[in-house]
Amino acid sequence: MFVVTSFYAAVLTIFLIFLSARVIILRNSERVAIGTGKSEPLLRAARVQGNFSEYVPIGLVLMALCEAQGVASWQIHCLGAMLLVGRVSHFIGVSGQERSLIPRIVGMVLTFTMLALAAVRLLVLALN
Repeated sequence: MFVVTSFYAAVLTIFLIFLSARVIILRNSERVAIGTGKSEPLLRAARVQGNFSEYVPIGLVLMALCEAQGVASWQIHCLGAMLLVGRVSHFIGVSGQERSLIPRIVGMVLTFTMLALAAVRLLVLALN
């Protein structure tokens, strides 16, 4: 039960640990105990971590609910891949040296699309 969701939860948790470690390292190097001070790299790292923490939990909950309702594994994998690729893309877009808007936009579009697809799928299942 919840095999597919468990896989993505594990991978995304490892990614969260990485994002959190980046914030901790930057806080130490910038000597900022709380907040981000005037450090733009720390602000970006903290927002990537915060944004991840805002969207990933609900995405995993939606995936688990879909999986519990018997949605096909390949569909759960599609949702999980969208969430994972979306979050990695957002990380690249916000944290990268070039700070390109394209990966950031792709990341948010994939994340929002995943959330919307999962929510609509659950609504359809609930109304049938």
